[in-house]
Amino acid sequence: MGSLFPALVAGSDRPALRFGERTLTYGELRSVAGALGERLDGAARVAVWATPTLETAVGVVAALLAGVPAVPLNPKTGERELTHIVTDSSPALVLAAPDDELPAALAALPRVDIPVRSPEDPGAREAPRPEPDPAAPAFVVYTSGTTGPPKGAVLPRRAVATTLDALEDAWAWTAEDVLVHGLPLFHVHGLILGVLGPLRRGGSVRHLGRFTVEGVARELASGGTMLFGVPTMYHRLAEALEGDRELAKALSGARLLVSGSAALPVHDHERITAATGRRVIERYGMTETLMNTSVRADAEPRPGSVGVPLRGVELRLVEEDGSPIAAYDGETVGEIQVRGPNLFTAYLNRPDATAAAFDGDWFRTGDMAVRDADGSVRIVGRKATDLIKSGGYKIGAGEIENALLEHPDVREAAVTGEPDPDLGERIVAWVVPADRLRPPGEKELADHVAALLAPHKRPRTVRYLDELPRNDMGKIMKRSLHA
Repeated sequence: MGSLFPALVAGSDRPALRFGERTLTYGELRSVAGALGERLDGAARVAVWATPTLETAVGVVAALLAGVPAVPLNPKTGERELTHIVTDSSPALVLAAPDDELPAALAALPRVDIPVRSPEDPGAREAPRPEPDPAAPAFVVYTSGTTGPPKGAVLPRRAVATTLDALEDAWAWTAEDVLVHGLPLFHVHGLILGVLGPLRRGGSVRHLGRFTVEGVARELASGGTMLFGVPTMYHRLAEALEGDRELAKALSGARLLVSGSAALPVHDHERITAATGRRVIERYGMTETLMNTSVRADAEPRPGSVGVPLRGVELRLVEEDGSPIAAYDGETVGEIQVRGPNLFTAYLNRPDATAAAFDGDWFRTGDMAVRDADGSVRIVGRKATDLIKSGGYKIGAGEIENALLEHPDVREAAVTGEPDPDLGERIVAWVVPADRLRPPGEKELADHVAALLAPHKRPRTVRYLDELPRNDMGKIMKRSLHA
């Protein structure tokens, strides 16, 4: 596999990381991360207090250079959950920025402040460390814990390398690319794709610290070539585009706009393309698998699709009994299973959960999808929350949500199922109206969906909200809706 970061080994004066006004070149990053990595020698694992800062990026790179698995910690995690993660992962120490105030759950851990400047000459470290085995763990990343306490997915170094190299192929990602994003750094999307991705290519990342429309416009207008975001961010960009020519010009100049972590509504796809001439491409991944599929940079626009399997990834759909689905008809719904070098190796300390997650050597994603004739995958939702069995039909919540969002009086929408004595489950629409004082009527919305999709897919109940509950990555928390 070689080094995770060939450009870091070489060192140069090219910019590697920029957070606000603070920048590190490849030579400076090699020096400061190498020096910090020496302090981590022998540790089984280290925790990283993952604020959206330059220090987090340096701390993670230092751990990877030292061959020590990093456990990124979400600074917004509550005390009980954080205590569980720390107890479960047993890090030897916690890395944090010098000014960070750490919660009580971390009080017992030795603390090491992350430097971003080294007293050494940036070229002083000429002898790189031996590269750890590709199967060695690089990260322990904790799942969101929607069905119990969060589980720590152990991600090997090979998964990081093969995923980033497969995205190089799919997105024509090069050392000349400058990635702009404002994603959190405690998870796969913002940290592994958004920070380590540019470093593996020898390019650079400009992190906004906090997402703003103005920040995106500024950085793309001044040399940024790629933008990573989640649907909430692209929705805000779509809203702002109506009266902002400079934003439209900046987005038009980007080589690649990528959305992930949840489905981007077709309506937002269309608004962004109409205003900028650029399309947003979507990809599909999970904590346990890193990236599985993507729309390719050289492919035709496919709003609503997450593209085809990445190089090295095998993907299949299966029925409830586990039998493979052969159809590529855009209609037959099945659970996605994947296998390949991008997979995690285990849930830390949970052999039971690890065994249950696999069907032989296929990982059960819990995501439901259909495949089009060309092999493109369209996700219809999560098996646990988005697959609705109503009147003998298997219905995906995602397509109904997209249909609702095409109604001019709907700002946001989510769809769930709830028990019904006649249908088995009835379709429930949760709607944020564009005008709270004049919400669209229940029959009007049902007829709208029935006309676009099919009568059996119309919502039987509509509930109105001021906003939808979302997590830090912008995903709608559907279990909270019924609670």
